[in-house]
Amino acid sequence: MKLVFYLLKKFVGVFLVSLVFIAIILNLVDLFMNITKYLELNVPINDVLKIMLLYVPKTIWYAGPIAFLFSITYILSDLYANNEMTAIFASGISLYRFVAPLIIISVIFSFGLFYLEDKLVVSTLEQKNDLQETLLGTKEDADNSNIIVLSDNGKITYKANRYDDSKRQLRTLYCIFRTEEKELDSIIYSDSAKWNEEKQLWELQKPVQYKKTDDSLKIMPVDTQLLLLLNEPYDIFRKKIENVESMTSTDAKIYIEHQKKAGLPYAEPLSVYYKKFAFSFIFIISGLLAIGLTGKTRKNVLLISLSLSILAVVLYYVFQLVTMVLAKTEVIPPAMGAWLPNFVFITISVLLLKYSRT
Repeated sequence: MKLVFYLLKKFVGVFLVSLVFIAIILNLVDLFMNITKYLELNVPINDVLKIMLLYVPKTIWYAGPIAFLFSITYILSDLYANNEMTAIFASGISLYRFVAPLIIISVIFSFGLFYLEDKLVVSTLEQKNDLQETLLGTKEDADNSNIIVLSDNGKITYKANRYDDSKRQLRTLYCIFRTEEKELDSIIYSDSAKWNEEKQLWELQKPVQYKKTDDSLKIMPVDTQLLLLLNEPYDIFRKKIENVESMTSTDAKIYIEHQKKAGLPYAEPLSVYYKKFAFSFIFIISGLLAIGLTGKTRKNVLLISLSLSILAVVLYYVFQLVTMVLAKTEVIPPAMGAWLPNFVFITISVLLLKYSRT
């Protein structure tokens, strides 16, 4: 138990200092990239500080895995260099038993990284970007025009002249309904439609339905069952570039479902969605790699161990980049694109541990 406290005491101090240092550097880099514009536009110092504060969760998300890798490599290298690891092994304690607390911490941090991103990083980064774009005059509103949205695997098409985001309202809306064979069935027209948050439906103002009969369209009483199908979320109509990486897992899932319903390609967003879960395992991977690669040499232990660990993690990122490209282009399944690097590098880490000095 004393060894556990000794190990954790060394780890916590190095990790916290590394985490804070890297996070501050990342925040300052973002500040210096925009400081000229802040000065030119006389942005108040309070707003600049608020932007920096909102960026803190993202910098911690970036810095966490790097600090974790460095901390483990540093403390184990120090123990190897001072022959403390030799004494520990001589007392009958194996490497696996000694580093077990660090592996447990890596598992906890991996789950924590996912929830940090999903519950805090996404929202604060969006607020930071919105505030920054507003202050710098680069923000575009979410209103949209000449919109066409496909839904229900192409069986429903929304065509609107304009979407007003502040009112969550569509103007000059045509809802085109097709049969299973994709043939025209009905068209419902409305001057405007407003999103009902409680019912999760579009409420059409004075709708008019046209039904296909033979080769013509005739006005018919509005089919209320068709109106109940108009449930495509309002944010789909916003003017924006959809980026699954900047969404929560819940919003990303809704967006991918929309892509599926509309019959649109969804391999790319689905692979990024899986990556949200897979990437959180970076703590486990970096921790195992650091443990397995540290102490391979007896000279310049810290320098060589840190170099090998960083190289291994860089290779992980490169491999993940390649598999994600293959997944986005549908060469391999989306799940494989996100998870294959994890399986490969965890396997490599286990093999490194097996042949580590004990």
